[in-house]
Amino acid sequence: MKYNKRNNRHKFDDVTVEIGKQFKMTVKRMGINGEGIGFYQHKLVFVTDAFPGEKVVAEVTEVYPNYLKAKAVKWNKESPDRVEPRDSYAGNVGGFELENLSYPAQLRFKRDLIRQALEKFQPIGYKGYKVHSTMGMEDPYEYRNKAQFPVREKDGKVVAGLFKAGTHDVVDLETCAVQYPETMIVMRKIVAFIQELGIPVFNEENSSGIIKTVVVRAALNTDDVQVVFVTNTPKFVKKGFMLKKIKEELPQVTSVMQNINPGDTSLIWGDKTINLAGKDYIIEKIKGLNFELSARAFLQLNSIMMPRLYEVAISALGLTGNENIVDAYSGIGTIGLPLAKHAKEVRGMDTIPEAVDDANHNAIINKIRNAHYEVGKAEDLLPEWLAEGFKPDAIIVDPPRTGLDDKLIKAILKSAPDKFVYVSCNPSTMAADLVPLTRKYNIDFIQPIDMMPQTPRCEAVVKFTKK
Repeated sequence: MKYNKRNNRHKFDDVTVEIGKQFKMTVKRMGINGEGIGFYQHKLVFVTDAFPGEKVVAEVTEVYPNYLKAKAVKWNKESPDRVEPRDSYAGNVGGFELENLSYPAQLRFKRDLIRQALEKFQPIGYKGYKVHSTMGMEDPYEYRNKAQFPVREKDGKVVAGLFKAGTHDVVDLETCAVQYPETMIVMRKIVAFIQELGIPVFNEENSSGIIKTVVVRAALNTDDVQVVFVTNTPKFVKKGFMLKKIKEELPQVTSVMQNINPGDTSLIWGDKTINLAGKDYIIEKIKGLNFELSARAFLQLNSIMMPRLYEVAISALGLTGNENIVDAYSGIGTIGLPLAKHAKEVRGMDTIPEAVDDANHNAIINKIRNAHYEVGKAEDLLPEWLAEGFKPDAIIVDPPRTGLDDKLIKAILKSAPDKFVYVSCNPSTMAADLVPLTRKYNIDFIQPIDMMPQTPRCEAVVKFTKK
């Protein structure tokens, strides 16, 4: 086998493979990013827009020593699960990777993702785990409560949408079938205002311009809407005119904020956020409680499925009312605070100070006196609490896609609470985390939940029982 990095070509079994080469292949299964997986010359091929059972002509887009990336350019046999996507740009930007796959097939795929991850990492007893069918939506569209769109200028026109896959070229999204409709109504009006007022938008080539990103978040159960302008500079020319237009033409907007994030950076948010008009937050109702959401506060994107996710997690804990609970990666308290009425005490933590402030404030406005949140990493604070003599009877973790930190896993195993639930947004890191955790815990069940239809993303709730 020979690999020529300079020419981006590979030689497999006396056959040279380079970018642009086309070949026939049969798709065997789907990968974690929703791509089809097959083989060419006994080497793994990841091909976009291809589903299991399809026979395609694939064109190589990237060459690596041990695998190829390709795109389907012709379908000699289509899957019966292939459907017409609602969004014409579904194949160009992220967030719509599975929109041309029937919804029942999406749900089966997400359950299979968990099984693939378990097979890869092989935690103790994994073959006997009860992996339930994926819990899905009745109508898997119009669910995203937040639109976070970069804003650029193309041929004199202000555009806002998502980056074309693998580029920094913004695809203008005038409509979007997976967004909660109110977010798109407000977003398109804001884009029109920017155009009309001539406010300079960000230019990546020279890091000039003002508006980099517009974020619109809508509360499903209160009708509050927040607009955040992420800007390149503290200066916001024609700010007064913009606020006047929002007040007159978008009365549903109850909060307008500015986040300052200078320069060309991959980070969307800067450290400083200021109020431009209205409240500092919007209010969402979840599980009978009011939650105030500041601009940077994390909230599940799917407000329709969120209560169902939390119901599964809370039920899995099986609380009696006498437990001390740790709510790790707590965000604004959307899991921990509904638990408080079933517990003796709830202690939570998050690394974002604004989220912790929101969580503690949300406890106050909901008259919850047995819940408290601190700023810090779960892997640092839990060992500190254990050293102080606090012993949790139950723990619920909802980590980012990177999964649990090794220090936190050690702290969980050391404290070994009787009741333990893991809310995962990444089957791969979840399965990897189960390897050490299953030394002390059995897995009662894994419940996949589809929080992001039309994408390969999958959430899951894992219920543990101590051995």
